[in-house]
Amino acid sequence: MSLKITDQCVNCDVCEPVCPNKAISLGSEFYEIAPSLCTECVGHFAEPQCVVVCPVECIIADPENPESPDALLDKYHRLSGETP
Repeated sequence: MSLKITDQCVNCDVCEPVCPNKAISLGSEFYEIAPSLCTECVGHFAEPQCVVVCPVECIIADPENPESPDALLDKYHRLSGETP
């Protein structure tokens, strides 16, 4: 699954710069994650960096955008231009 930031976000600005895919941006009320760009850091890190740095633990799996680990890896390859 891609990830989602809940309305418990305090706009602390720590998640946006750690996202290797530039999937996080400031929305109208709080930060948001673009599902088309989120790979849960697959291909970059062992765990999602936004989740690691979030002080209020408001980043969760997005049930509206389910993706298998293989799908996330495929997305990583597509976004990075790397071939498997």
